[in-house]
Amino acid sequence: MKRFWTDVTVEDGEVRLDDRPLRTPGRVPLAVPYVRLAEAIAAEWRMVAGDIDPRTMPLTGLANAAIDRIAPDLPAFAAGLARYGESDLLYYRADSPEGLIARQRAAWDPLLDWARTRYDVHFKTTTGIVHMSQPEATIARLAEAVAARTPFELAGLAPIITITGSLVAALALIEGAVGADAVWQATRIDDDWQTEHWGDDELAARARDAHHADFAAGARFLFLLNDE
Repeated sequence: MKRFWTDVTVEDGEVRLDDRPLRTPGRVPLAVPYVRLAEAIAAEWRMVAGDIDPRTMPLTGLANAAIDRIAPDLPAFAAGLARYGESDLLYYRADSPEGLIARQRAAWDPLLDWARTRYDVHFKTTTGIVHMSQPEATIARLAEAVAARTPFELAGLAPIITITGSLVAALALIEGAVGADAVWQATRIDDDWQTEHWGDDELAARARDAHHADFAAGARFLFLLNDE
């Protein structure tokens, strides 16, 4: 589909193309209760020069997800994200070499320490990839923290959690305990170590860049929810 509108405006959080409301794939008017996010979504549509390419409008896509997919059944979507707390990346450590162990400890321990204090929970860590069950109280408390989020917050959290594999790091990000760049670097430690010692290849680089773009979109989406 090619551009068919002249002006893009925002009225009471509703993005409009000329005199018509922009609609989600579910045919619901795309209206968001966050001023900065609404303006950023409008900017994506103003940038369209010819063909409409959804890949260039990640904020629109995340808002569509919040409205069409998450809001209608928020508990189920939140529960799906909360399951990452059962096998968070930060729980599983390398047993060698020492350099990798040290990197993981330096980046991951502070995130777990923050979550221990913030949610009054206990975590178990292990070496290797064999699943280790976490205390039931920990799983329940993390699930409560996710369930308390709005559909738009969950839309922004979803790519961050699924790409990094860390619910704890994502919660630290949305609560302002750590920045997006720090979360990305911390959760890339294993992959970066492999690249440093064994080299990179084109397919891996493309996948990494795609993941980083989706991660960055989620982080920006969350940032734009703050209208202060």
